[in-house]
Amino acid sequence: MKQSLLNEPYPLFILRLDRDEIRYQSVDAICDYFRSCIETHRCGQFIAVFDHYAHTCSLPDGAVEGEIRAAKNVLFCFGLTLPSAEVLGLRPRSIGIAELEDQFVISFMETPMPLANAAMEDWALGLLTETADPESGLTPAPRPEPD
Repeated sequence: MKQSLLNEPYPLFILRLDRDEIRYQSVDAICDYFRSCIETHRCGQFIAVFDHYAHTCSLPDGAVEGEIRAAKNVLFCFGLTLPSAEVLGLRPRSIGIAELEDQFVISFMETPMPLANAAMEDWALGLLTETADPESGLTPAPRPEPD
């Protein structure tokens, strides 16, 4: 088996929203919102919602950071192109939604496809209430320093 890097490892976008900045107040409602966004997108295909919190808690050695109250992933695909067999390892896509006591954390991996990045950013920012400041939210996570 050969290991390769298509892009830098794990480039994430993270949006932290206080409860008064977000239009929804449960992980399930946020998942439904993202599902609707995916299903109405011309290239999107909804796959499933994975309850990461329940799964991890059910494992004998599972450990969940104490601040996390709920955590789910919305799985989907932007099937616009299939340029090589290797790209399948990068798919499908996932948007993570974690509920903390005072906020929700939305995260997703950056894609090499600008259309997908733009859509996911728009969807995430669409969670903001009308009074929230969009400039305070979605930020790329710092990239790791090379060894």
